[in-house]
Amino acid sequence: MPGFELALVGLIAFFAGFIQGLSGFGSALVAMPLLLFFMDARTAVPFCILVGLLITLQVGAGLRKHLDFSKIAPLFFGCLPGIVCGTYLLKHSGNLFARIGMGSILVCYSMFQLCFKPKPLTLKPYWGVAAGFLTGLIGASFSAGGPPTIIYASLNRWDKDAIKATLTGFFFLTGLLIATAHAAAGITSLKTLELFMCSAPSVILGTLLGTRTYQRISHGSYLKLIYILLFFMGITLFITR
Repeated sequence: MPGFELALVGLIAFFAGFIQGLSGFGSALVAMPLLLFFMDARTAVPFCILVGLLITLQVGAGLRKHLDFSKIAPLFFGCLPGIVCGTYLLKHSGNLFARIGMGSILVCYSMFQLCFKPKPLTLKPYWGVAAGFLTGLIGASFSAGGPPTIIYASLNRWDKDAIKATLTGFFFLTGLLIATAHAAAGITSLKTLELFMCSAPSVILGTLLGTRTYQRISHGSYLKLIYILLFFMGITLFITR
């Protein structure tokens, strides 16, 4: 890859780290549509998964006292069959209708939350299983599987540290599984690994700055940030090829 494009990948990785360090998700929201201007999806998707894995490892280290596996478990066990299905879809078929459907849901949901501000709920664990399945399916197929889990976490009566820790712990586990599935299916190439190693310092720096910014915002501002990012994630799914 030419030096200019390599530098561009590093810059994109920096902003991806900043956004996820700030919110607990969203690295693919930043990276995927930009990378696809000059990179094919079979390289961009596993690259974003590896970047997300590094970010969640870094963020999770700072939130380890807030990690609660009883919150993560329904999501995790639901995502396992979803990852298998999503990896198959990435290798053998397109995902246009899935992207349009998910994009529509995100735009409508985020607008509803921003305009009407409904009260938080106490959701049953089976909703976590369903959210986990959809996350695994969408994440493995086009590296943007976070929304179902983000919606599930933000609807619950959890404080901002519990929400971010749950997202981070879950996304680390699913990222590890998806990266393994991609490698086993022959999707992750040597080129992808080289790009990831070159961009890792930018990811770490961006995540550090995003995490420090997160520490200065309130719970209400954090939820508002989540809904705004979900809105833009929905728009991104419409325009990403």
